[in-house]
Amino acid sequence: MCPKTGLPDFGEIRIQYVPGQTCLELKALKYYLADYRNQGIFYEAATNKILDDLVGACQPKRMTVTGAFTARGGISTTVVATHGTNVPPS
Repeated sequence: MCPKTGLPDFGEIRIQYVPGQTCLELKALKYYLADYRNQGIFYEAATNKILDDLVGACQPKRMTVTGAFTARGGISTTVVATHGTNVPPS
């Protein structure tokens, strides 16, 4: 949701990672991402928070979170956040 207007926003979150000792369980990830449905948060903050939370949860060797969001005010936005070294561009 837009933190200024409260109107719904739509986007796609893509997660690419090289696991360390643990990996993400898809059902838990689904419920985690569903929690963002009603949060008033800016695109950049959401993408960076998802990256920070997932890195904290599974300590991957590398991770990239890409948020591709629909137009707000006629401008669409893609935000890319990375963790680790040698992260290939998406």
